[in-house]
Amino acid sequence: MAFNRDIEAFIKSFVKDLAENNVAIFAGAGMSREVGYVDWQELLRDIADEVGLKVEKEHDLISLAQYHANERGGKAGLTRKILEEFSEQAEPSKSHKILARLPITSYWTTNYDTLIEDSLKEALKVVDVKHQVRQLANTRPKRDVVVYKMHGDVHHPSDAILTKEQYESYFKTHEHFIVALEGDLVSKTFLFIGFSFTDPNLDYVLSRLRIRFGEDKRQHYCFIKTETKLDEDDDEIFSYKKRKQQLRVNDLKNYGIKALLIDEYSDIPNILREIESRFKKKTIFISGSAEDYGYWDKDNSQSFIHSLSKAVVSSNYRVVNGFGWGVGSAVINGALEAVYEKPNKYSEDQLIMKPFPQYETGGKKLPELWEEYRQKMIALAGVAIFIFGNKKDASGNVVLANGVRREFDIAVSQGVIPIPVAATGYMSEELSKEVISDVDRYYGGCDSVVPLIKELASEKLEPNDIIQKVVKIIDMINK
Repeated sequence: MAFNRDIEAFIKSFVKDLAENNVAIFAGAGMSREVGYVDWQELLRDIADEVGLKVEKEHDLISLAQYHANERGGKAGLTRKILEEFSEQAEPSKSHKILARLPITSYWTTNYDTLIEDSLKEALKVVDVKHQVRQLANTRPKRDVVVYKMHGDVHHPSDAILTKEQYESYFKTHEHFIVALEGDLVSKTFLFIGFSFTDPNLDYVLSRLRIRFGEDKRQHYCFIKTETKLDEDDDEIFSYKKRKQQLRVNDLKNYGIKALLIDEYSDIPNILREIESRFKKKTIFISGSAEDYGYWDKDNSQSFIHSLSKAVVSSNYRVVNGFGWGVGSAVINGALEAVYEKPNKYSEDQLIMKPFPQYETGGKKLPELWEEYRQKMIALAGVAIFIFGNKKDASGNVVLANGVRREFDIAVSQGVIPIPVAATGYMSEELSKEVISDVDRYYGGCDSVVPLIKELASEKLEPNDIIQKVVKIIDMINK
């Protein structure tokens, strides 16, 4: 999919930040509205009617909530409205699900619903939710991600931040949330989604950071839908709306926030999907097993695997491996050698080890466990290298490895681009014949790699030649 220059530059930069674990998301009401939840205006529609106002005519909705609390002697009516609107379960959106699969460790939101947590749990992540100040002092064991709910949670509506009075005292009552948010805004690249930038609490934080850091503030991003001409708009009104939006975009720059203009809100999941695709292509799954190395002797084969893994990491890619028999140890050692030789340039995070379970647990048979494991492991990658691929059967005969075959099928089903190294023989050779016979299916959009894939079938290639060609293919895929 083609993107304009600003969005293309954002995607490239954001993928780099993801790889460095420097990303945070700030989700506003627009992100929840996509799946049917109300925004602030709709939330307060009945509230406005009860105090004799029309929500369409009100721009200061926080004051509107305060008016209702004043008239009713408290905010019980507002908390009841939160329960009514957000207690009904909704399915996370496409954007929620894509983000949940990415290695993002910090989420901020002013929403009361549980869509963010739900999508993260669905992605099998351990979530540490913070919606009260006292929770900030505690850390959930083995957490993968923290979700900061600045204004409260639907399950605790009486604590929700709703009225003008609460907003005015927020910097005192929720000072530690502000401190934590300031820390993330300084150290992480934020992507604001569905946020209108009218929240006074965020405005307070951004203003302080602008004053403190000046031109040295960090670059953040937000999505803004380009103004479109409605049927009731004349040329003057439309021109006014466009001018106001441009002024708003320019103002956000003062706070280090670059606006990414989109034509439709449906463009957002497409952009996020492209980010996910490019990020995953930086992760290389190495599949293989070997009881026998064919015309390669064992020592040379182990050296080849070692050097291949080292070359992949040294080219700034990540390696995922399931510790396949006769292959896994060399993959791990090669990756670690690259890291330890230049620890300031490469990181152990570039090696993801996923050894297969060897014993039945939880009532599941080993084949079922292995299938689940393969699905999750391969889902981390965007490119898969296949080498060797044989094992001994019950009679002690060397046969093609059906596990490697299964990993190939899973990889293809998940959109992972395969690189079978036919020169290593066995299942890898079979897979190479298959992909070469239908290159459009396996390399559609990456046609330029096909000649190199074919060259990997030559038995005359030296191990170093194979490694150079494999890395070149990966580089071409990542262009």
